[in-house]
Amino acid sequence: MNIEEFRDYCMSKAGVTEEFPFDENTLVFKVMGKMFALTGLELFESINLKCDPELALELREEYHAVKPGYHMSKKHWNTVTNGADAPDQKIYEWIDDSYELVVKSLTKKLKEELKNL
Repeated sequence: MNIEEFRDYCMSKAGVTEEFPFDENTLVFKVMGKMFALTGLELFESINLKCDPELALELREEYHAVKPGYHMSKKHWNTVTNGADAPDQKIYEWIDDSYELVVKSLTKKLKEELKNL
């Protein structure tokens, strides 16, 4: 997966925006204002994704590419190294999981807004 494919996939989801809240290199994707994915724009070496804490531990054991979230909550975020042992299809699934975790945590009002987009 390259940066364009990653960006297109994230942006194809309902209610998603992209921004640079930290610096000019860290591309952040949010659903209804809540972060679900981020990556370095210049090198695109890894992706940070939100993850269920139990699943996060399992993925870290199964894949060398999956580590505790870099500069994130180690319990709720994973950093996935691009081009390692995690196939693109798995990464797409993990993007979906991250998005859904954030959607589940939205307020009732934001969920309704998202449904109407």
